Amino acid sequence: MKFFVSAGEVSGDLHLSYLVNSIKKKHSDAEFYGVAGEHCRKAGVGIVQDISELAIMGFTEIIKKYSFLKKKVSEYLEFIKKEGIEKVILVDYGGFNLKFLELLKKEIPDIEVFYYIPPKLWVWGESRIKKLRLADHIMVIFPWEVEFYKKHGIEAVYFGNPFAERYEVVKRTGKSILLLPGSRKQEITSLMPVLLELVKKHPEENFILKLSSKEHLMWAGSIDYKNITVEISDSLSSCVEKCKVAVAASGTVTLELALMGIPTVVIYKTGFINAFIAKYILKVGFVSLPNLTLNREVYPELLQDRCNVNEIEKAIEAFELNKEKTEKDILEVRKELSGENIVESYGDFLMKGEK
Repeated sequence: MKFFVSAGEVSGDLHLSYLVNSIKKKHSDAEFYGVAGEHCRKAGVGIVQDISELAIMGFTEIIKKYSFLKKKVSEYLEFIKKEGIEKVILVDYGGFNLKFLELLKKEIPDIEVFYYIPPKLWVWGESRIKKLRLADHIMVIFPWEVEFYKKHGIEAVYFGNPFAERYEVVKRTGKSILLLPGSRKQEITSLMPVLLELVKKHPEENFILKLSSKEHLMWAGSIDYKNITVEISDSLSSCVEKCKVAVAASGTVTLELALMGIPTVVIYKTGFINAFIAKYILKVGFVSLPNLTLNREVYPELLQDRCNVNEIEKAIEAFELNKEKTEKDILEVRKELSGENIVESYGDFLMKGEK
C-alpha cells in the first residue's frame, strides 16, 4: 500500500508521524511519501518536500507564496501518478491542502483521500466545507467536531485525541516560570520582547525559555538576564516538571501543556492586517485548544493589545488564587479528549477505508 501525505506544519507532522509509526507496526509493507518534516522522516516517510520550506502564517504570507505553492501542487500530482499512489492523507494546513484536495480530485477522481485533522471551519467559515466534502473520509481529533460535521451531513470519524495517550500528567516539583514563544520567526520576534520584559521586571523569579532549535535563538533577541535559562535539547515534559506555571504562544503546545497539567497563560500578537481579518471576518471565539475543548476559559487568552506584562502578571496571580478550580478544569480537558488505543484506531481505519 502506497500513501502520499501532506502536512505543512510541525504540529501536523508530529500527528502524522504517530499514524505512520502505528501503521508500520502492523503493516511493514506500507510505504509513505510526501510533504512532511523531521518527525515523519524519522518514522520512515520519503520526503518529497520538507515542510521547513512551507512555513507560512497569516493571510498576507499565504498570498506572497501563492505561485510557489501552485507550482508544488503540480509536482505532487505528477509524483502521485508516476508512483501509483493508492491513498492520500491530508493533515490540517487548510490554506494549501484544501486547494490540493480540489485539484487532486479533478486530476485523479478515484484516488482515496483521508483528511486527518481538517482545518478549523468553525473559525475560518463554514463556506469552505464545499471543498472539504471532496475528501472520502474526514478524521477529527476533537469531540465537538463530530457534531459540527454532522450538522452539514458529513460523517466524521473520531476515536479521541492522540495527545491524550502521548502526554501524562507531570508531577511538578520546581517553581520556575516556563516561557514558550512559539516556533515560527513571526511568533518569536513579536512575543519575545514581552516575555523578556516580564523576566526583567521579576528578578526574584526563575524563568525557563524553551525553544525548539538553536536557530530560534537568532530571533529571540538579547537574553542576558541571570534569572533565565534557555532549554533546547530538554523535552517539554522535563521543562514542565521544573515549573509552576507557563506562558505560551497560542498553538498546539497549549494543549500539550494542559494534558501535562500545568496552568498556562496563552499569549499572541499578529500583524495589523491579519488581526483585522481575524476580528471582523473570521468567527473567532476562543483560540486555544483547551478552551475550545470545554467551550469555556480554562487558560486566559491575552491577544493583541492584552498581550502585555501587566495582564500576564494578573493571570498568573489568578492561578495562584484559584488553584483548586484551575487543576479541576485542566483535568477535565484530559477527560474530554481521552479514548482507547486512539492512534492505533485511526491507523486501522486508514488501512481499511471505504469508498
